[in-house]
Amino acid sequence: MNIMLFHSVYGLRPAVQEAAERLRAAGHQVHVPDLYEGRTAETVEEGSDIKDEIGADELLKRAVLAAAPYSESGLVYAGFSLGGSIAQNLALGDSKARGLLLLHGTSDMAEHSSVDELPVQLHIADPDPFETADWLNSWYLRMQRAGADVEIYRYPGAGHLYTDPGLPDYDEAAAELTWRTSLGFLEGLDA
Repeated sequence: MNIMLFHSVYGLRPAVQEAAERLRAAGHQVHVPDLYEGRTAETVEEGSDIKDEIGADELLKRAVLAAAPYSESGLVYAGFSLGGSIAQNLALGDSKARGLLLLHGTSDMAEHSSVDELPVQLHIADPDPFETADWLNSWYLRMQRAGADVEIYRYPGAGHLYTDPGLPDYDEAAAELTWRTSLGFLEGLDA
């Protein structure tokens, strides 16, 4: 499977590269664009400042340009938190998308969004300060109306970015379960 993996608001941290290596070890081709062009953050606030300085439109443009050389062959879009929202936007706009793997984040979507049974898997902390229960319920219904085949996995007590061992949110048990489930999802897309 050809995967485009987008980093969180923290930038291209070691945890993102480790995730890419885990996916490669399972036989996938993984592309990890650096949307911050070398910058990383130590806190959510620093990351938000970098994101705001670059701007949402420019981040999306960088993501589209990174995906363009590979999209013809059918990509699985994936991302962490902010990267998940970017991955969602690209997947919903790419008629050849093979799947969408969201880790810790979703995005709003246009009312007219439409996909042809796009497989979507979301892994999210429960509760998550950035993805409230009301938001997730609304998001799920909108994704279904758009034609996506959505699975949501919730991890009680985990912090927002619980798959990143370099952050206080890290939850080893939840992270391992997330990766096992995600790898199964990706294997199912190959079938």
